Amino acid sequence: MSRTPHTDVDHALAALAYPEPPAHPNWRRPGTAKPRPLTTAQQQHNREVLALALRKPRAA
Repeated sequence: MSRTPHTDVDHALAALAYPEPPAHPNWRRPGTAKPRPLTTAQQQHNREVLALALRKPRAA
């Protein structure tokens, strides 16, 4: 029976075990307005467009 020693760790996999650090403050733009929520009409329009796109066959 062959076993992998504990010292042979996949470091890329081990890195996923830790949470991602918070974003740097410069990534945010202070003073910019938050996006407005979609109206009910806009939500309905988006649903209709999505449903239509899912029904149509893809163009090659």
